Amino acid sequence: MARMHTGKHGKAKSRKPVAEQVVIPEGAPSKEEAAKLIAEYAKQGMHHAAIGQKLRDEHNIPYIKHYFGKRLHVVLEEEKVAGEYPQDFMDLLKRAVKIRRHLAKNKNDKHNTTSLRRVESKIWRMTKYYKMTGAIPEDWKYDPDKAALIVKGS
Repeated sequence: MARMHTGKHGKAKSRKPVAEQVVIPEGAPSKEEAAKLIAEYAKQGMHHAAIGQKLRDEHNIPYIKHYFGKRLHVVLEEEKVAGEYPQDFMDLLKRAVKIRRHLAKNKNDKHNTTSLRRVESKIWRMTKYYKMTGAIPEDWKYDPDKAALIVKGS
């Protein structure tokens, strides 16, 4: 598709280097030390994206998947610090709980009623996917009260 105000086409592609092309810098820690750092950051409650940024900025590890050969969540599972639920799923649950709390005080807020509907539909779609992959139990169902308890417990 052409750009709006030019006659040229854009270049839509990923700029991320291929794993074989990535060179690990010399100042990077060993894989065991990096795994311990990841576990330490996860215990502090850091989000997955924040862990990746911290490793990139402070420890010279550009891409976790290229460095370990596996994704961050797998490294967290091996270190036994992964949460019970996937991070993106928990983020949506937190968002839904927060919107419900807001709507309890502001009953006529139509915009947030719509956003709650959207967030909950994403939760339902992700529930199907995560049941299929085995990340959450097969009998798990979204319930706002149950979601509030899960968020409070994490």
